[in-house]
Amino acid sequence: MAGDANQFQKIMDREKGLHRGLTTGQLTMIAIGGAIGTGLFLGSGFAIGFAGPSVLISYAIGAVIAFLLMGCLAEMTVAHPTSGSFGAFAEHYINPWAGFAVRYSYWACIVAAVGTEISAVAVYMKYWFPDAPGWLWIVLFSAVLIYVNATSVKMFGSVEYWFSMVKIVAIVSFILLGAYVVFGTSTQPEIGFHNYTEQGGFLPNGWWGMWVAVIVALFSYLSIEMIAVTAGEAQEPEKAVPRALRSTVVRLIVFYLLTLSLMLAIVPWTAAGVDKSPFVKVMELLSIPGAGGIMNFVVLVAALSAMNSQLYITTRMMFSLSRAGYAPKRFGALSKKGVPTSALWLSTIGIALAAVLEAVAPDQSFMLMMGISLFGAMFTWFMIFVTHLFFRRKWEASGGRKLPVRMIGYPYLTLLGAGLMLAIMITTWFTDAFQMTLIVGVPWMIFITVAYWLWSKSASKSSGLAEDSKHDQVL
Repeated sequence: MAGDANQFQKIMDREKGLHRGLTTGQLTMIAIGGAIGTGLFLGSGFAIGFAGPSVLISYAIGAVIAFLLMGCLAEMTVAHPTSGSFGAFAEHYINPWAGFAVRYSYWACIVAAVGTEISAVAVYMKYWFPDAPGWLWIVLFSAVLIYVNATSVKMFGSVEYWFSMVKIVAIVSFILLGAYVVFGTSTQPEIGFHNYTEQGGFLPNGWWGMWVAVIVALFSYLSIEMIAVTAGEAQEPEKAVPRALRSTVVRLIVFYLLTLSLMLAIVPWTAAGVDKSPFVKVMELLSIPGAGGIMNFVVLVAALSAMNSQLYITTRMMFSLSRAGYAPKRFGALSKKGVPTSALWLSTIGIALAAVLEAVAPDQSFMLMMGISLFGAMFTWFMIFVTHLFFRRKWEASGGRKLPVRMIGYPYLTLLGAGLMLAIMITTWFTDAFQMTLIVGVPWMIFITVAYWLWSKSASKSSGLAEDSKHDQVL
């Protein structure tokens, strides 16, 4: 084991310098904040439109995949707590191309997501300031969040903690209010669990509709993998990361399934995708004044929270790529407070890209950026499962220490997770709504493979010249 451990220690050594300032509570809030966003607050109706009441099964399948991913990530992160995370694991346990492809795909997908979130912020602010130009809010909020990320990891963790707290309070409030509407009132016969079987039954669009909705469900759970990236800056990562992963997955499952169960009982599924947000509907049923303004504030915070986390993650991925030699050295440099500020500035290109696409091709910009984001995230999750297969085999073969956290049901449950992810990626091709995922994703993989080949050829040539130079000096 010593040789294998020493080899990975080189990866961890090259990523040293980041400050370990994140607590377990902050790690949990960062993951919850990333996974609970506009997908739940506004996009849940989209999934319901595909599946009807059977969307509960769709989200349950997504929860199973998230739970399996949590097990794989927790085990590998306890073994190697580093900011390169699943990218570094893929590089070491599969091959350098895998590490290159995973990190750049994940970096690109989150950069694109940053652009979509800041575009959404501009739209939300029009609710209160309809005459103000959208670029004003893009510049203002981007400047604030860039400052937060550039200052210190402790400030980032604190801000994200309170952003996430707002969203959690909103969800818990909805669950309590929704439960009161469903179970505490008897004067509104249109509300109740009979909505599950009316309007075409529990599976109005068949099993295919339920399966397609898994894509939306999975997109809602994406970002729990962020915890593994924070391991490089977590206090006591061997204890904090597994604990945060477990609590995050459990809370997400409860939040999503409870919320959707109440939504479907309050609002008929046929109205969920075209009517007002179910959250607003509950507030209106209880005669809560300013329901629209309250919800607009919540989704604004959701977008800012997601953008804040995404800036953090993209910065660390580029930092890891630079320290691995896959990107210019300046992106691996740290400020006095341990922040890779050059990598942060590079990772803000999603903001500029969103602004340009919004001006040049407003009709296609969102789907294009979403296609890049969705493929990169799905590819990353698939590769995490694949990496775990290689990891466990090599870890045990080399006599690795007994880890306090182990993925249960290996290799069968790991293979199940990989198989489900592959099936979902293939499914996107057969749906009009998500076909852009592979239309963007396949060319991206060709591009990233060619880029790796060119990089490896250049690195090999540089290494050869260095060896020749040393040989000449000896002579």
